[in-house]
Amino acid sequence: MTATPLLTDLTLRARAQAHQATANCPCGAATLADRPDATVVRHAGTVAKAHAPDTTPADLTPRLTAAAHLPDVLLPPLTPAPVTLHDRLVTFWPYGTPVDPDDPDAAPWEAAGTLLARLHRSPVPTTGLPPMRGPAKAAHAVTRLRTTGPHPAAAPVLRAWDTLPAWARAEAPMPDTTTLCHGDLHLGQLVRHPTSDGPWRLIDVDDLGVGVPAWDLARPAAWYACGLLPPDEWTRFLTAYRDAHGPAVPAAGDPWPALDVPARALTVQTAARALTKALAQDRPLDEVEQALVDACARMGSVPPQLAPSSAK
Repeated sequence: MTATPLLTDLTLRARAQAHQATANCPCGAATLADRPDATVVRHAGTVAKAHAPDTTPADLTPRLTAAAHLPDVLLPPLTPAPVTLHDRLVTFWPYGTPVDPDDPDAAPWEAAGTLLARLHRSPVPTTGLPPMRGPAKAAHAVTRLRTTGPHPAAAPVLRAWDTLPAWARAEAPMPDTTTLCHGDLHLGQLVRHPTSDGPWRLIDVDDLGVGVPAWDLARPAAWYACGLLPPDEWTRFLTAYRDAHGPAVPAAGDPWPALDVPARALTVQTAARALTKALAQDRPLDEVEQALVDACARMGSVPPQLAPSSAK
C-alpha cells in the first residue's frame, strides 16, 4: 500500500518529536491506524495522531487540557495544543502498552472500572469542554447504515434505534451536563503508562466531554446483555466501578435502570457498524454480529429494559 502524504509527513513529525536533538536514529516507525477518521503512527516512545478532518481546535484543545490535568486517569499529551498538518489537527502522546487482545483472562476490567469512576468524580474543567460525543457517534453509525445500502438485517436495528429517547440519538441535549465522561470506553482505550510501574491509563480524548456517565459503562453492559461478555468479567468491571464510588449507577442493587438506554444505544451502534462493514465486504454476518442484530430485535419485545440474554 502506497503511503499517503499525510501518513508520510505524520511519520516524520513523530520521529522529530521522539528525537528532537537527533538527526538520524535506528528506530523503525509503525503505523498503528490509518483510517479516514484517524491516522496514528508510533516512533520509539512517541505517538502522533492526526484527528478526524472535522475536528476543530475549539473542541480538541480543552480536551487536551483536561487530559493534562488528570494524569492519574488519562494519559497526558506530550504537547499542550495540536498542530496542523495537511489540514488535520495532530497531537503527540507517549506510547503506552495496550491491552493484549490474545489474552482475555488478563483483561484489566478492574482498572477500567476504577479509572472510569475517578473520571466521573473529577470536577468538570472550566475551559469550555464540549459535550461527550457518544450519542453523536451512535447517530453517525446509524446514518452510515441508512446511506450505505439495504441489508436484510437492517430493519430490527433501525427499529431499535427509533425506540431510543431523543438525547440518545443526538437529537436533543443530554440530561446530564455536569459529569466528565470518556465517551467511547472499551478495552482498546486502556494502555499502561510508560513508566517503571506501568499503571493503566485511559487514552483517546476525541469524545471526552460532559454528559451521561452511564454511557461509559454501556459498551461492556451491552456485550453482557448480548451474551458476548461473560458474567464474571461484567461483574469485575461493575464491582470495581462501584467500589471506587462511581456515580453512574446506584451503589448497590440493580444497575440496569441506569444502564438500559445507553446499553441499547451502544448495541444499535455496534450492530449498525457491523452491517455497514458486512455490506462493504459483501459477506454474511458472523456469529458475534448476528448476536448484536438479535439483541436489537429483542429490544422491541422487552420494554423498557434490554434483558441480558445471560441472565435469562
